[in-house]
Amino acid sequence: MSAALTRVLLTVIAFLAIITLVFLLLRLAPGGPFDGERRLPPDIEANLRAAYHLNEPLPQQYLRYLSALARGDLGPSFRQKDFTVNELVARGLPVSLALGSGALVVALLLGLPLGLVAGMQPGTRLDRGLMGVAGLGIALPAIILGPVAVLVFAVKLDWLPAAGSDSAAHFVLPIVTLALPWVTAIARVLRTSTAETLSLPHIRTAYGKGLPTRRIVLSHVLPLALVPVIAFLGPATAGLLTGSVVVEQVFELPGIGRYFVQAALNRDYTLVMGVTIVYASLLLICNLLADLIVLWLDPRARARVKTRVTTPT
Repeated sequence: MSAALTRVLLTVIAFLAIITLVFLLLRLAPGGPFDGERRLPPDIEANLRAAYHLNEPLPQQYLRYLSALARGDLGPSFRQKDFTVNELVARGLPVSLALGSGALVVALLLGLPLGLVAGMQPGTRLDRGLMGVAGLGIALPAIILGPVAVLVFAVKLDWLPAAGSDSAAHFVLPIVTLALPWVTAIARVLRTSTAETLSLPHIRTAYGKGLPTRRIVLSHVLPLALVPVIAFLGPATAGLLTGSVVVEQVFELPGIGRYFVQAALNRDYTLVMGVTIVYASLLLICNLLADLIVLWLDPRARARVKTRVTTPT
């Protein structure tokens, strides 16, 4: 079995496992979607459970859900009765994608130069200084950085809007807030990879021959140093696209992250499942694409996958 086909098969298995696990956890958790401060009359609750097929045996509910999912139907929202889950996802997904893709661009534009410059001079003051600056991204999580950014740039300086999604300006603070931790992560991956690449024999030979540094870096160092970065971009992209829940809450962006929080609090089973499926799809697809690109760029990765598949346990 080829390495690429193995990765695709593992992705499909992981997707089905996630759907099954979340479905079971929601159904087996205490309480139900119709629980609230005021208990519904038993006959009304029974009618609602019948309407949403919650009175059926659990295996039958699961098969019914898989059948609908195969048709692209995520079902009705239990709480927002005027909308289906498909409609809510279609409304919130573009906002989350705009936020995540913008943050990815910022993370790459800042993280790659920082990592490359630091990696070219490992152990120096410049290296330590750049990595120290980059480390601020991890030291300041979104739940802290977001309100501080609003206070400084929206309230005090009045440069940018504090919340909303009516214009591109509304996305500046959320994008920067979401991107900063990933700037640090990308910079560290490239810094380590660059430093390791510089120690390879053929790179030292190129320097010994007196080749221009620019040529060595662009032609020999970067193609090798970027392979771990590309592999890391899979989970990084997925993290940026799916990790915006806090940022969407802070900046009141109507993305699927906000819908997910509301659905979890309201026990809206179908909406939680729908958003989970979207998040799982983004995560697995991004990881799969990154893996396939690495397999194409680095033959050693193909050999490792083949060894894991063929070696008996």
